[in-house]
Amino acid sequence: MPTYLAGLKSQPYHDPGSSSRGHSLRSIAWSPLGTLIATGSSDKTLRVWNPEKPNVRFSTDLKGHSAPIEKVAFNPVKDAELCSVSNDGVVKFWDVRSKTCINEIKGLGDAFTLAWAPDGESLVVGNKTDNIFVLSPTQSTPVASHQQPGQTNQIAFCWSGKKIFLTTGEGKTRILTYPDFQPAFQLDYGTEPQEFTLSGHTSSCLSAEMQATGRYLATGGSDSIISLWDTADWICQRTITSMVGPVRSISFTFDGNFLVGGSDEGSGLDIRHVESDCLDRQESARTKLQPRGSILAVSAVIGG
Repeated sequence: MPTYLAGLKSQPYHDPGSSSRGHSLRSIAWSPLGTLIATGSSDKTLRVWNPEKPNVRFSTDLKGHSAPIEKVAFNPVKDAELCSVSNDGVVKFWDVRSKTCINEIKGLGDAFTLAWAPDGESLVVGNKTDNIFVLSPTQSTPVASHQQPGQTNQIAFCWSGKKIFLTTGEGKTRILTYPDFQPAFQLDYGTEPQEFTLSGHTSSCLSAEMQATGRYLATGGSDSIISLWDTADWICQRTITSMVGPVRSISFTFDGNFLVGGSDEGSGLDIRHVESDCLDRQESARTKLQPRGSILAVSAVIGG
């Protein structure tokens, strides 16, 4: 296992604005082909980097947000289309080739999370009042909205796009059909059917990601635990308990063999072989693995 990542060397990408007070990277994302990295920060900076050229002069600064950027994500089928959401409820769609905003949707409240459907035709955005909006990259208003019954932290899609996973403040993960947001599974004990959920954390569930092979769903919680769920029967196969601090980000390698959990406390980063034990650790808060290789993009918190 150690030989898998043994040849990797760290390469810093320094943003000149990072020395300013209050600058911290809130989100990081690879493009589908692994040729670009986007970063969004609390000082409203949205930047697209060339991973082969770390000097900032080779990056693109996309201007337009007037509030801290909470999440960035590339369209999974369009390498040049980037989406960003800021906490003033503004979602922007960018063409990174022309460096222009091609669409904007406003009025989504205190938004903080987004996820693209695998076909790239729609995406979902969630806000802090637990309302989830379905958006189209070609429309200026939401397609639909779905108020959730409790705290919803992060959203992830299955690879078919027919189900979504919602992590909750109760430590559970809901499995809903998409795009109608109905419970995918129900338990029937002879009385009124109850929604089936994944109960894998003793406190808030913060992050989730589906393995590329589709076999496992990983969830991370504020209890410092990563749970691995077998998607064939939705039974928790194992838990990873070596992390210190809330597991705020999770990412699988492109082949699904390795899993990375990120936290802003303790050692920060935990890299594990999915079927065995720990591989390595480094420091970071946000993580994202290259979709077609073994390059790990991480962000460090700088400033207040």
